[in-house]
Amino acid sequence: MAVFTAAGSPLRARAVCEAMDVQIAPDHVNNVRLKLKRLAESGILIETEQGLFTRPRP
Repeated sequence: MAVFTAAGSPLRARAVCEAMDVQIAPDHVNNVRLKLKRLAESGILIETEQGLFTRPRP
């Protein structure tokens, strides 16, 4: 969540991987994308456009 707080704009899964110092490999990016989608489904994040995730505004 700190990645989204510091970003200030919606992020893609690849950018989240880069911010967390995770290796940029297709498997890693896909795993992060799936986790971001699950967080969006539970209301913790929102998907503003397809593939762009951010924290909801209070």
